[in-house]
Amino acid sequence: MSSPLSNLLERSTKFHPEKIAVRYKDEEVSYERFNLLSDRLSATLVHQGVKVGDRVGIYLDKSVEALLAIFGILKSGACYVPLDPLAPVERQLFVIEDCSLEYLITSSKKLPQIRQILKSPNPLRHLFVLDLRREGNPGRMEGVPLLFKDEILESTLAISKEPLEEMTDEHLAYILYTSGSTGRPKGVMISHQASLAFIDWAYQCFKVQPEDRISSLAPFHFDLSILDIFVTIKAGATICVVSQGLSSFPKSLVNFIEQEKISIWYSVPSVLIQLALSGHLRERDLSHLRTILFAGEVFPTQYLRMLMEMVPHAHYYNLYGPTETNVCTYYHVKSPPISGKPIPIGKPCEGQKIYIVDEEGSLLKEGEVGQLYVSGPTLMTGYWNDSDKTDGVMFKNPFSQQEDQKIYKTGDLVSLNQDGELDFHGRIDHMIKSRGYRIELGEIESVLYNHPAIKEAVVVGIPDEKIGKTIQAFIVLKEEQSVSEQEIKLFSSQKLPPYMIPESVTFKTSLPKTSTNKTDREILIKEGLSEKD
Repeated sequence: MSSPLSNLLERSTKFHPEKIAVRYKDEEVSYERFNLLSDRLSATLVHQGVKVGDRVGIYLDKSVEALLAIFGILKSGACYVPLDPLAPVERQLFVIEDCSLEYLITSSKKLPQIRQILKSPNPLRHLFVLDLRREGNPGRMEGVPLLFKDEILESTLAISKEPLEEMTDEHLAYILYTSGSTGRPKGVMISHQASLAFIDWAYQCFKVQPEDRISSLAPFHFDLSILDIFVTIKAGATICVVSQGLSSFPKSLVNFIEQEKISIWYSVPSVLIQLALSGHLRERDLSHLRTILFAGEVFPTQYLRMLMEMVPHAHYYNLYGPTETNVCTYYHVKSPPISGKPIPIGKPCEGQKIYIVDEEGSLLKEGEVGQLYVSGPTLMTGYWNDSDKTDGVMFKNPFSQQEDQKIYKTGDLVSLNQDGELDFHGRIDHMIKSRGYRIELGEIESVLYNHPAIKEAVVVGIPDEKIGKTIQAFIVLKEEQSVSEQEIKLFSSQKLPPYMIPESVTFKTSLPKTSTNKTDREILIKEGLSEKD
């Protein structure tokens, strides 16, 4: 069994069977072994009824098993849907219901949460537990059958190596859920064709070789993980999985980079800032580290300069692109930047076309700031189960003669500088980036309005050099109601993942308004900045 993306693994296994494909802690798995185990998982999925085009959920912490799940699903012809393992159960349930997931791959550690999910109406019909043997364990949970490690990864089911006849490049490879402005996460659909276009570009651009050892820091529901996983496998290189939570400990993270002899690193800037500030980089042997890639948020120039002076031999690249486009522009930072001058997001990746457009839909000239529109082979198929939202941001390219060419409006403000590079100027809406995550502030507000004591709630992003933006909530309580900041945070944690919980809460008797009676967010941002000072 094979699909366009899983063919990358098949090919590298053919040429590098004994090479290590994945390292996680003390566990090493060769390409031959990894390919075999993913074959067995795929055969089990198909035997249980998974068909080409189906969606299969992954509810696992970062691990070898999570990577096996990805390739096992792809080999079956299905599309993988990774759930955020740290998000509250209510959010997991939303994704499961929204995507109509009947199949879910998980671990014994997640079974208590799954039991909670199964107590609510849901479409789940099959559960696969990859780290637990059947012996001594029940075969069902809340009426849903369970299959275990010995029945999956040690399966004797016949494994077909024939191509899936009905499989095409246009079938979905994965759906990644991102924050949504209506309080509902959005499922971004990416096809094999779109993903491969990005993977092929990154493989060529960064000259990835079988000898490379590439970090896998991003969680698998985050789009940065696509490069970590698939570009590494295409090259026959080694994925070095970073333990969940290790990014909070700079010294431990630098130990990992040094001991694993990481040659290509990819993360959000906030992680690299902590390495520069607290990782004692000058004391370490980082001679293997040849390329440092960063994306997901603005990298303050003073910290990038600090990092480049500490690790001067590495090549640095700023990668830009929302989940909907994969990476669509990049900038090679060839020398330490001038403090205070923003780092460009660069030029289009091969095959991409970019347009800077004003509010009337006209193209702008060099130096003029407008919204960035993107067209090219890496664009998403659309938002799962939401054609209206898809049509609102992706439509026929008005600047192209090709009838079937689509264009995506990013909502990001950019300009073209005199060097022919794109400069980033922020968002047109209330979406922010914090610690590399793209967050719709409206989703947080929607959750806060569900609190019985809250009358009004506005959430703003306060500029922060280290993490991009901090999240601050301004709240007006109903009359005779009393609630603490800690209670608000606890309430939010039951609905939102950790990175979306407000860092601070300010209680007010009223919110400032503009002349059109809208909440004046600019005043609140200024107030938040003054409180930080």
